[in-house]
Amino acid sequence: MLIFKIFRADEWATLQEAGETDGAPVDLADGYVHFSTAEQAAETAAKHFAGEDGLTLLACEADAMGPALKWEPSRGGAHFPHLYRKLRMEDVLWAKPLPLADGKHAFPEEAR
Repeated sequence: MLIFKIFRADEWATLQEAGETDGAPVDLADGYVHFSTAEQAAETAAKHFAGEDGLTLLACEADAMGPALKWEPSRGGAHFPHLYRKLRMEDVLWAKPLPLADGKHAFPEEAR
């Protein structure tokens, strides 16, 4: 199953340059890297990245992350994937731009 991470340009650049990251400021504050499923990603973008351009959507294979990936209840009781280790470049299957279109983020076909 694919899971998704949205990064701002500087966060994506950090992962590419260092090869691993503890994530965005919210991830550092919470102690894990937040991910979303395909069904959750648009709501995550709207809630946490409203109006932001220059974002990148990363896709990762949930099963490949092993026991460090935990499914935990969050918004409204929905279970979200949380990674309790650094996100590594080798975890990323693909990365695509997440542009704004008419005020909403336009997700690539592979993430729907």
